[in-house]
Amino acid sequence: MTVMAERTSQMSVQEFETIASAAPETVTLEFINGRIGVKKVTDGDHNVIVSWLARRCMQVRPDLDLVYGQGLRVEAYREGRAKPDAVLAPMAHFAGHGEWADPAGALMVVEVTSYDSDTDRRDRHEKPTAYGQSGIPLYLLIDRDACTVTVHSNPDRHVGGYRDVHTAKFGEKVLVPGPMNIELDTEILKNYVR
Repeated sequence: MTVMAERTSQMSVQEFETIASAAPETVTLEFINGRIGVKKVTDGDHNVIVSWLARRCMQVRPDLDLVYGQGLRVEAYREGRAKPDAVLAPMAHFAGHGEWADPAGALMVVEVTSYDSDTDRRDRHEKPTAYGQSGIPLYLLIDRDACTVTVHSNPDRHVGGYRDVHTAKFGEKVLVPGPMNIELDTEILKNYVR
């Protein structure tokens, strides 16, 4: 039997929210797994990828919004704070929620990797665990380092993460299951990597 060491939080959620509210617009702060993290400011290619995905989602599901910059209260007890690159939810779902919304109602979160040293830990490990614990049905990771798209589905609220994970290389077609039920042709993503 493996015993995991309990991680001590760097600060309380309230302390983090105070710091995050005072941060300049040039940085995005997150609080996952008891640690504060800094997301790199997005670049033009990153933004084009999110816009491409938004157009594709709206073609198939015009009843949904792909919202940028919405903070979510994540992890098992909502003690984490994440700012996904985009959140897919019913139209106007986050109206009146403020900077950190409950993830209930979010159908999919999207992350596009940035070229920074924390990408592996944050986007590939910590966030799938936090989003799965929160019960968000889908996590779509567009990984510009690996040139892959990974679809995480069937969240596991108890352990965290997702039971089903499918990875495809840029250029392949990817099926994003329900609640989206959309096929993405990822050939275009080859244009937006270094």
